[in-house]
Amino acid sequence: MTQSGFTVHIPDAELSPEPLDPEQIVSGSPEVTGKVVWESPDGKRIRGIWQITPGVVTDTEADELFVVISGSATIEVENGPTLHVGPGDMAVLREGDRTTWTVHETLRKAYDIHFD
Repeated sequence: MTQSGFTVHIPDAELSPEPLDPEQIVSGSPEVTGKVVWESPDGKRIRGIWQITPGVVTDTEADELFVVISGSATIEVENGPTLHVGPGDMAVLREGDRTTWTVHETLRKAYDIHFD
């Protein structure tokens, strides 16, 4: 999936289901969809689009930078800050951060993740 240059219209890009582990769901019935649009040859870096419907979920993060395209959420980082994100916000999460996402409105983001 290595390409030279390309564009993706994020707001209406078609996404595929990415089922959540039921143990991650704290409340509600959130559904996740996504699409990887680029991956490095070694698989250590991916860029894509991710969406989640309202609810509360937990996660252990990778090293990630993302920009919210639509929707809103509150992200509580264990032993760290509480992030309030909405359209146009850029956020950074660090590898190993344990988070709780409270999604208020279906959130769509564009992301860049780096794995060690």
